[in-house]
Amino acid sequence: MANETTESDAAERALPESEDEWRERLTEEEYAILRERGTEPKFSGEYLDVHDDGTFRCAGCGADLFDSETKFDSQSGWPSFFDADEGAVETRTDTRHGMRRVEVLCGNCGGHLGHVFEDGPEPTGKRYCINSVALDFDPEE
Repeated sequence: MANETTESDAAERALPESEDEWRERLTEEEYAILRERGTEPKFSGEYLDVHDDGTFRCAGCGADLFDSETKFDSQSGWPSFFDADEGAVETRTDTRHGMRRVEVLCGNCGGHLGHVFEDGPEPTGKRYCINSVALDFDPEE
């Protein structure tokens, strides 16, 4: 499902080596979500209602994360996907805010994307609930 990244794309998106470099690369809102594990308000995200064919990428590093074929309307207030590209994301337990959830991180840069829940549709039963701010979208040509 993932699009191939060329060597020039990879060179342009070399990962910052410090938080200061991340702050230079990202907008204030992107930094708050990707690096400080923030969350955008429900129903406010740019990609909530995008249903075009294409690839959703990490706004921090450009890595392919989700194919539009896996996007669905969960009515949760955030873009939702039932599957991630193979090896594209990592997960870890998140116990902040008095809850126990599974945090989703970009497998390439470690940026916070959102959370994954076990109440999604078949074939995976997963709902990757992702912040639009953590994503870029490349429409299929």
